[in-house]
Amino acid sequence: MTKPVIGIAGSVIIDSGGMFPGYRRSYVNEDYVDSVVQNGGIPYIIPVIEDDDVIKGQLEHVQGLILSGGHDVDPHLYGEELLPKIGETWPARDHFDMLLLKLAEEKGIPVLGVCRGAQIINVAHGGSLYQDISYRKELTYKHEQGNTPTLPTHGMKVKKGTKLAEVLGKTDFMVNSFHHQLIKKVAPDLIESAVAPDGVPEGVENKAGTVIGVQWHPEMLHRNPDTAFMNNLFKFVINNAK
Repeated sequence: MTKPVIGIAGSVIIDSGGMFPGYRRSYVNEDYVDSVVQNGGIPYIIPVIEDDDVIKGQLEHVQGLILSGGHDVDPHLYGEELLPKIGETWPARDHFDMLLLKLAEEKGIPVLGVCRGAQIINVAHGGSLYQDISYRKELTYKHEQGNTPTLPTHGMKVKKGTKLAEVLGKTDFMVNSFHHQLIKKVAPDLIESAVAPDGVPEGVENKAGTVIGVQWHPEMLHRNPDTAFMNNLFKFVINNAK
């Protein structure tokens, strides 16, 4: 049987020095690629493009989609102006990711959103974000651990009966955390599937069970024996590929 092709939505890194300062390179972190390979899929890096027809053509070549992490989501997409503590935004990438998501949902192929990817899913469906952790009034734990990517640093509760609970086979565990933005309002047509101990939503999914977004980084945890169940998120995409 032919292995399914899983698209990984990419980003751009700009050289800060070396021979070509300012040179732009399309990329994704290798952990995404390895997570797909290790779980039976064929990784296909989708470079950021601003041509809608090309984006549609890119999506036609994949049977599953992973929305990767990175830039802050443009607050204008959820009706806010930029506040002082927001990080770097890239509206063209927001459009790229949201169009890939829309096309994937129309096609009925499985989608996994990681960190920014989960935020994109939420905003695309009409939800909102805190532009920085400091703008949340309630007591909020550390969500940007800053180093040691394979180390889980805070707890996670997955709601029973959700697709995420079914996929992971666990509802209470620890996760790694590398984000300074938070989900504020969960989109009305999405299900809040996971919550951090401080009440911050960290998992969302659509009602059809074809789209899952998680705020942590399972691709960084998939080799750790204690968190090997994170591979189930990639198996969800690969085993349900169409």
